[in-house]
Amino acid sequence: MNELPVDKGTRVKLHFALKFPDGEVIDSTFEKEPASLEIGDDNLPENFEAYLMGMKAGDRDSFEVPPEKAFGQHNPNNVQTFKRHEFSPDMVLEPGVMISFADARQSELPGVVSRVEGDEVEVDFNHPLAGRTLTFEVEIIDVEPAGPAH
Repeated sequence: MNELPVDKGTRVKLHFALKFPDGEVIDSTFEKEPASLEIGDDNLPENFEAYLMGMKAGDRDSFEVPPEKAFGQHNPNNVQTFKRHEFSPDMVLEPGVMISFADARQSELPGVVSRVEGDEVEVDFNHPLAGRTLTFEVEIIDVEPAGPAH
């Protein structure tokens, strides 16, 4: 088994699960193909990568990740109120509906309708997991030096 530790400049094959503290699974690869990523390529948030550093093939661990190290605290400034007429007349607007906006750089900016009252539509642009403590469970399958994509 490869003894190379996870570090910057390594490619890692792993299984992971992201869960709420009560055990509810948000995302998991344990029942699917393992994920593969290069440390430092921004596929995994930097704070999550930090938990992997030093692990080797065969290692398995679970980490409690506070909001500050996951998706941040819920920011009330990221909740905006729009008028109903600013949306297409045939658009379904109800709590939970995801809407895509373009930001100033024309990048996609997803928001979730959080409230509809009269002609006002409140849209929350926070990450859906903002403000939540998460459990990050990981099993390292393989670690190799990063190089050309395989």
